[in-house]
Amino acid sequence: MTPLFLAACVSQRQQPYEVPTPRGFAVSPEYLEMYGERPNERFPLPATDVSEVNPRFLRQIVSYPTAEHPGTIVVDTDNHFLYLVQPGGKAIRYGIGVGKQGMSWRGRARVQRKAEWPRWTPTPDMIRREPKKNAPWAGGMKGGLDNPLGARALYLYQGNRDTLYRIHGTSEPWSIGKSMSSGCIRLFNQDIIDLYSRVPSGTNVLVLNRGKLSAPEATDEAPPPDDDFLPPEADF
Repeated sequence: MTPLFLAACVSQRQQPYEVPTPRGFAVSPEYLEMYGERPNERFPLPATDVSEVNPRFLRQIVSYPTAEHPGTIVVDTDNHFLYLVQPGGKAIRYGIGVGKQGMSWRGRARVQRKAEWPRWTPTPDMIRREPKKNAPWAGGMKGGLDNPLGARALYLYQGNRDTLYRIHGTSEPWSIGKSMSSGCIRLFNQDIIDLYSRVPSGTNVLVLNRGKLSAPEATDEAPPPDDDFLPPEADF
């Protein structure tokens, strides 16, 4: 709390000074556990520091009146939230980071494929743009703590057509609640693990994008199809 200073207590002219402002948010024991380490994961996941994250972007149950059926995923790109609709006018709300691809599409789709610790392959344009960073992974990066897709990924389709839209984890937890220059829809790794466990393949997804849609760019291409469908043992 900020202390109160009375002007009458100052007897002489004071030099200007900066009052230190505490940084971060108080984190409840519930959230410390929710975003704690996951040692039993294929790649043991460390705790995520959420002390600098606005609490509204942490996982919570909220009131969410909607005509969508329970079990539906609703992605609100403008407000950086993802909702998993629950019975009784409720939803589990997750904070998200929205990349360029995430801002370039809206509509209805379904989860056709799910992957644990998915592979990631930079596109040729990504390699040309940042060869030092991306060229070493031209053949694909195996799943792991440094993989940009994080601990889980959900792949959205319309019919048999890949929308190129992904809901996935992130190795950059500071990006949650923000709009990014690349990627689709990213969640804290602990949150994508939770969401992944709750939704089966075939889950309906509604993506809302009320603002001006961003035009897809060449640098935002989807991973090569053969990378998307590598057999599970190839992830090791």
